[in-house]
Amino acid sequence: MSRLWRSLLIAGATLAAPGWTAPASAQNLASFEARTTLHVLPNGWTFIICERPGAPVFSFATQADVGAAQDPKGMTGMAHMSEHMAFKGTRVIGTTDWAKEGPALDKMDAAYMAWQKAKDAKGADPKQVEDLHKAFEAAQADAQQYVKPNEFDELVSREGGVGMNAGTNSDSTTYYYSLPANKFELFAYLESERFSTPVFREFYKERDVVIEERRLRTESQPTGRLIERFIAAAYIAHPYSNAPIGHRSDLERYTMSDSKAFFDKYYGPSNLVTAIVGGIKAAEIIPIIDKYFGRIPARPKPDALRTIEPPGAGETMITLRDPAQPIYVEGYHKPAITDGSEPAFEAISDILSRGRTSRLYRLLVRDKQLAVQVQTLGSFPGAKYPNMFIFFAVPARGVKNDQVVEAMRPEIERLKTEDVTDEELARFKTRSKADLLRSLNSNDGLAENLVNYQTLFGDWRELFRFIDRLDAVTKADIRKAATATFTANNRTVARIETATPAAAPAPATGGQR
Repeated sequence: MSRLWRSLLIAGATLAAPGWTAPASAQNLASFEARTTLHVLPNGWTFIICERPGAPVFSFATQADVGAAQDPKGMTGMAHMSEHMAFKGTRVIGTTDWAKEGPALDKMDAAYMAWQKAKDAKGADPKQVEDLHKAFEAAQADAQQYVKPNEFDELVSREGGVGMNAGTNSDSTTYYYSLPANKFELFAYLESERFSTPVFREFYKERDVVIEERRLRTESQPTGRLIERFIAAAYIAHPYSNAPIGHRSDLERYTMSDSKAFFDKYYGPSNLVTAIVGGIKAAEIIPIIDKYFGRIPARPKPDALRTIEPPGAGETMITLRDPAQPIYVEGYHKPAITDGSEPAFEAISDILSRGRTSRLYRLLVRDKQLAVQVQTLGSFPGAKYPNMFIFFAVPARGVKNDQVVEAMRPEIERLKTEDVTDEELARFKTRSKADLLRSLNSNDGLAENLVNYQTLFGDWRELFRFIDRLDAVTKADIRKAATATFTANNRTVARIETATPAAAPAPATGGQR
């Protein structure tokens, strides 16, 4: 994926699409099954353990089945905020004195809510608001004195951990890092602690960090502003309209108590899947998993989303006039990744925009020189629910968006009326298999794929079976998917048209002072 397209997605939606790579050949499924164990705890937490003899290290990925689509009304960005809070420690890690810090945090949150209520009151007394703000700041400073900043991260690093990070998209939130195999019990303790007794310390300071992240990635970036409006225009009902970063007004208002309630609802064991891959043995680590993760009480799995996006009733178009280069985004609603048509869309994306031999690159960039970049994305802003197939283009200097569209649309229509070539189809299938081999080279890459497929399909084996479906894609499948999807009534368009900044007013002239 190109740097600019990746930045567009991050600006608008913070890792907007799943960490998706084409999966492995089904011929490898038997070998993986022989060294992979599925272990489900009584509380519902699912573990996938894949033994890889060799280096005495392991990687893990834990995926919570919650993303921006689950953000409550008025609290957009909550799933992303929960991701940030998961690094703040526990009642043991990150504090100098939990017995004092706990009450101080409660006092801080109560002070914040009192200040917020006073600000919102009709005819608010400015003096009262100011006094309550000072009381909140004092309570926050009091709670801060007990914090040992970044202790969770530093503890993992000190014990040889690398690659600690997390990401939130529209469908899910994933946490990961790698450790030496002899530190497995430490991993089990740390991860079970942070998902059972997390402490949301420094909440309002971290909320300000997220607000700044929004300012830098969305509000200050033309592409960020464009993609945020694009998904809002594309979805009138389904919560895929929520960008994971959240709206500023929501970020500025929700409380530590709100975040705790969200965490309690969506971070129960039955809503979590963990994959562990590397130089470990299932028989040796399962007792440790049971000891630490099994102590977490079971909670009901959250209800599934009920809202379904209605069929498109007409083309939707939005234009941002901005002193930036033109950018063009065109999207079409399509089924979820679990639908049988998904392999055809994978083929379409590959044939249209992957590499310098792709149709759109040759047409728009190489031959007609109408664009400096053209990309497609097969599942946006998520994949779990019906989503969108996206076309993205950056016109060349002096070229307008309409010129790009005029050249690109016939190529899209051609998918409906002409079969792709044997060479194009074969190249797609070969690359799909090669992609898998690369994705399985690393323990962390395999761990993330395993939790993705277990969460999306309910079976990690679909990681390997999906390649059979890709290999079975026919020319007729591609025409059928294109014909059903690429229609005007199913289209949402967003574009940036370059606007010349208004000239500064001329300085006033007049007599001497």
